[in-house]
Amino acid sequence: MIKSLIFILGTVIGSFLNLCICRIPKNESIVYPASHCTSCENKIKPYDLIPIISYILLKGKCRYCKEKISIVSPVIELFTGVIFLGLYLKYGLTIEFIKYLFLCSFLITIGCIDYNTKDVYFSTTISGIIVGILFILINWYLNLPIKTYFLGGVISGIAISLIVILTGGMGWGDVEICVLSGIYIGAKLTILMLFLSFIIGAIVGIILIIYKKKSRKDYIAFGPSIVIATLITIYSGESIIKWYLHFGLVI
Repeated sequence: MIKSLIFILGTVIGSFLNLCICRIPKNESIVYPASHCTSCENKIKPYDLIPIISYILLKGKCRYCKEKISIVSPVIELFTGVIFLGLYLKYGLTIEFIKYLFLCSFLITIGCIDYNTKDVYFSTTISGIIVGILFILINWYLNLPIKTYFLGGVISGIAISLIVILTGGMGWGDVEICVLSGIYIGAKLTILMLFLSFIIGAIVGIILIIYKKKSRKDYIAFGPSIVIATLITIYSGESIIKWYLHFGLVI
């Protein structure tokens, strides 16, 4: 029962993230006005806002003007639901679970916006960082370790800042995303996250160049690679590190 509720919660949050992804780049409020069709401006009724199901019942079209609704919307709802369920299965009903719900929600929003616009919005990253600091304070109140989370933010911030300054191959928005991730996952996992980010970024870049979607001179958003790397780290970071250490010792 609780698994179903967690999944449903994820799809509902995913629906809200869709709204954020659409409105933040336009500098629009995510609170007002209520959800509406961007084509005909008609307000969307509550029964047409049921995650995934409404899209299927409406056959992917606006009830009023029949304008097509992007398939991305239900995909993000489904993806967020799966992410939330996966976090519950791994962490249970714990502070870590709640913390990562927030982190993943911020990352999905930031990653999608960066992919669509090639921009990272400070209002979004700073909101995530503030929430991350609140969780650090909760750890402090509960007498749990906090130093590693500050170090995670510092390590990632310095590492990516140096790359931006020395090479110009990345943007300051990437620094913000890395700092955001670092203060949630801690120093050890931050190092793995950075490593995976570069691997994923390189693979994506090579594929885009091979299929002539991008040239070597074109800018490729690195934010989505950081987001994917962080998600992998949240779910499998400890296992990857243990495997690496075991593999290294065997070698």
